[in-house]
Formats: sequence, structure tokens, C-alpha cells
Amino acid sequence: MTAPGPDDGVGSRPAGDGTPPERSTGLFDRDVLLQQLGGWRGMVDATLPTVAFVVANGIDGLRTGIWAAVVAAVLVFVLRLARKESIQQAVSGLFAVGVAVAIASASGQARDFFVLGIVRSLVIGVALLASIPFRWPLVGVAAEFFAPSHVGSMAAHTMPWNRARRAGTSAAAEAPEPPAAASAAPEPERHWREDPRLLRAYSWLTVLWAATFLLRAGVQWVLYRADEVELLGTASVALGLPLTAVVLVATFWVVARLHRHRAAPPGPAA
Repeated sequence: MTAPGPDDGVGSRPAGDGTPPERSTGLFDRDVLLQQLGGWRGMVDATLPTVAFVVANGIDGLRTGIWAAVVAAVLVFVLRLARKESIQQAVSGLFAVGVAVAIASASGQARDFFVLGIVRSLVIGVALLASIPFRWPLVGVAAEFFAPSHVGSMAAHTMPWNRARRAGTSAAAEAPEPPAAASAAPEPERHWREDPRLLRAYSWLTVLWAATFLLRAGVQWVLYRADEVELLGTASVALGLPLTAVVLVATFWVVARLHRHRAAPPGPAA
């Protein structure tokens, strides 16, 4: 008999001991997902070109603002290379800054530096909302790709302030199951879209993320129409990293609860 692979969702146990397969936990770490997104530092780095543009434009005009944004984006790219960190976020940021400064330079208006961000937020928000009527909420698609709920990979996941609780209950979790539970047959796996609770929760999370992007686009559009470049920059930063961090933490919390719901072991047979 070959040993189960890491994706089998089966813990280490002696062969033929009659115990049911253990649901895999701990396969997902939010730090892994954050690294895919560029990490918290990557999110902070993404705001630097905007801050540099707004400050330099206010001091010495559009041309200086453009050069400041380009230099800041290149500096972020070089620093991430020097630190041997992922450059995915830096490359995408460098490209976005290049397009933004090209638009502003062509129009001669500083406010056009923010056009790309406004359009991007609007498109993402609309796409998120459009996925819900088709029963494919995009937040659910992303969450299930990184952490499939049927294996309960976030069932044991806790936020930093709950780590003491996890430490206090770890001994109980390792206790052997009573013999009655050994005879309980595991429930057949269902696609997450067939679970009404998961589908509903993922749909509301998708609405939350859509509202975040549409709020960002709406506020910036109003300020764009008023030609308030400094306020545009402030709104871009304030509705960027801080708001995204709050929504991301809320998403992790909800998804962890969904995994505990779906990966809960079946009760003892009657």
C-alpha cells in the first residue's frame, strides 16, 4: 500500500486500525495568500508612487509629480529585488504607474493620473457583482482555490488574538476518538456551490468586496470631477490599504467559520 500524499486529507495513522480518515487541517496559512498578493509590505509599497506624485505635484507642478511617481515605483522595484522578495506586486505597480503617468502627461492634467485606478476599481466592482446571479461569487472561487473548504483547511485557523484559545484546546483535539465514532461513515463531499450556507456567505462577501471597489471608484470620481488632486490622492491611499486590510481580515474570519461548519466531524452513530 502506498502512503497517502499530502493532498489526500488523511493524517498519519497505522494501516488497518479501523479509524476513519482524519480531515486535514492546517493546510492553509493566511501568510501564504498574503505573499501571493505581495504581502503587507507590498500593499504599502503600492501606495508610495501615489503619495510621491501628489506631494511633488503640489510643490512643483505636473512634470515634477510625474518624475516623482516614476522614481518611487522604480525604487520600490529595486528594493524588492535587493531584499530578494517577490517582484510580482512591484512589476504590476510599475506598469500601472507607467500607464497613469502616460495618461496624465498626454492630457496635461494632474487629475488624470488617477483615471486608471478609477476605471480599474469600477470594472472589478462590476465584475464581482455580476458573478453573483450566476451562482459563481468570485470571492468564493478565490477562497476555494486557495483553501478548499471540503478538507477543512482553515477549520483550525484562528486570528492572532485567538491563538491562546487554540493553544488551550490543542490537547483536547489530539485526544483519541471514542469507538462509536469509528463506525460513522464520512459524509460524501459536495461542491461548495451545492452548500447553501457557503454559497450565501460567499455571495455576501463578494458584495462586500464589490462595495469596497465601487466606493473607491465613486469617491474618486466625484473628486476627479471637482479637480481636487490632493484629495484624490488622499482618497486613493485611505480607501486603498486601510480599507482593504479591514475587508481582508473580515473575509478570513468568515471563511474560517465556514470551514469549521463544513469540516465538522459527523456525530456518533445512533
